[in-house]
Amino acid sequence: MSRVRTSRLLRGVTAATSALVLSVGLAACGGSDSASGDDEKTISIGIPSGWDEGIAVSHLWKAILEDEGYEVETETADIGIIFTGLAGGDFDVTFDTWLPLTHASYLEKFGDDITDLGTWYDNAKLTIAVNESSPAKSLEDLAGMADEYGNRLVGIEAGAGLTKVTQEEVVPTYGLDKMDYVISSTPAMLAELKSATASGDNIAVTLWRPHWAYDEFPIRDLEDPEGKLGAAEEIHAYGAKDFGERFDDLDELIGAFTLDDEQLFSLENLMFNSGDDVDEEDAVRQWLKDNSTFVEDLKKKAGVS
Repeated sequence: MSRVRTSRLLRGVTAATSALVLSVGLAACGGSDSASGDDEKTISIGIPSGWDEGIAVSHLWKAILEDEGYEVETETADIGIIFTGLAGGDFDVTFDTWLPLTHASYLEKFGDDITDLGTWYDNAKLTIAVNESSPAKSLEDLAGMADEYGNRLVGIEAGAGLTKVTQEEVVPTYGLDKMDYVISSTPAMLAELKSATASGDNIAVTLWRPHWAYDEFPIRDLEDPEGKLGAAEEIHAYGAKDFGERFDDLDELIGAFTLDDEQLFSLENLMFNSGDDVDEEDAVRQWLKDNSTFVEDLKKKAGVS
């Protein structure tokens, strides 16, 4: 499993321009007889490649469903393939649909053939983050306090949407043109963030929510009073058109599912920042152990046993 960590707008550019034809050969999940009123017991999850929160939550649900007696099939693919497969019946569910902007084109194309299962996270957004102990509170402060941050703003990949909006909107709006905007890579930015927070130095970086860095490092977001980084988006689960008919209990369970920042960041941190010897299943099992009442609380919220 590739553990690619990219900007969500870099990923969004890929998603928005995809013109892919579904070419994966998954077994369709309509083999069980649902006429009895019982849920089918085989379910397929489409996991978007490179989207950390989608990978993490998909594996969380894989574990939950397996514990409930389901046979779970997973396939990692480009987001365009996943939406095509969801509409065509080759996938039953995906957990990483960003609205109202990032995946709007897919909803326009496939909206009549898929179903919204609910919002599970509502604070997905681009950010400029700093170490908690540093002086700036907003992007307006940063220009006047640039020397406190070594006159540097540490960025990610040149082709990322986050890089583009920072260059074209954030820097000129807030007068950050005298700062050295370091465009490098996500791993390089995270390495600098780790080093600075460990040594107590001030640092400003381009980042995004959700990301495991918020769980790992003592950081906070700068306020963006002009809204140049855009409003927060929601992350939805989407199912096949007949999902509710075939998975009645799961329809309720997924509809009740939410994660807050602390829960999601800690799950991602375990999965992507615990060393190569920790795989997705190990990370999920540890997270469920650390959050021992999560599944029972979810069932109570959904009103299912």
